Parts: sequence; structure tokens; C-alpha cells
Amino acid sequence: MLDHVSIAIGVLDRSAPFYDAVMPLLDMPCVWREESAIGYGPREAAGYLTIRAGTAPAGAGCHWAFRAPDRAAVRAFHAAGLAAGGQDDGAPGLRPHYHAHYYAAFLRDPAGNRIEAVCHRAEA
Repeated sequence: MLDHVSIAIGVLDRSAPFYDAVMPLLDMPCVWREESAIGYGPREAAGYLTIRAGTAPAGAGCHWAFRAPDRAAVRAFHAAGLAAGGQDDGAPGLRPHYHAHYYAAFLRDPAGNRIEAVCHRAEA
């Protein structure tokens, strides 16, 4: 549904290590870097992400959910995000109130945005 997303993250140097750690685990490598923004995933592909220096949302921030290729990637995303300065906002696990195979983890990035990795497939 979405072609691309830009997330305001406050100071780029503060949040870049978090995104550099978690996005490759979701098959979205860093593909370009400028003084005020970083891009993940090829621009010609749906789901392209840009993080930009700028005013981060106040309060609870925004919620961004990224599809993970499998449950192992969800777990790796959560561990890498914590190690790179993110804060736990929901450990990896099933969320059956969404559907039987909804497996997700939630983190807060250093700017306060809620970042989710989700896999909709049954355990292999």
C-alpha cells in the first residue's frame, strides 16, 4: 500500500546507529547517506524508508511496522535494536489478538517512535 516512508528522528547521529542495526535484518540495507538523511532499501522498490533529521514527534511518537521475512528476523531486529540504543516496547512473541500467526516485536527508537517488526507466517 505504501510506496515509501520518511521518519523524523530528531538528531540524525543519535538515531542512525539504531536504524543501521535493525533495517538490514528486515532486508532493507542502507543504500544512501547524506548530511541530513539516510535511505534504506532501493528507491525503485515498494517499502523504501528514509530517516530524516528534524523535529521528532512529541509524546508517544509515531508507529511504523515493517514486515520481517521470518520470526528469526523479528527476534534479531529486537536484539539489534536494543543493542543500538532502542528501548523495549514489546518483546518478540505472538499477538493472537491480531491473528493466530501475528509474531512481532516493538521498540522505541532514540527519538521515541514506535518501530515494529512483524511476521504474519506460521512457524516453519
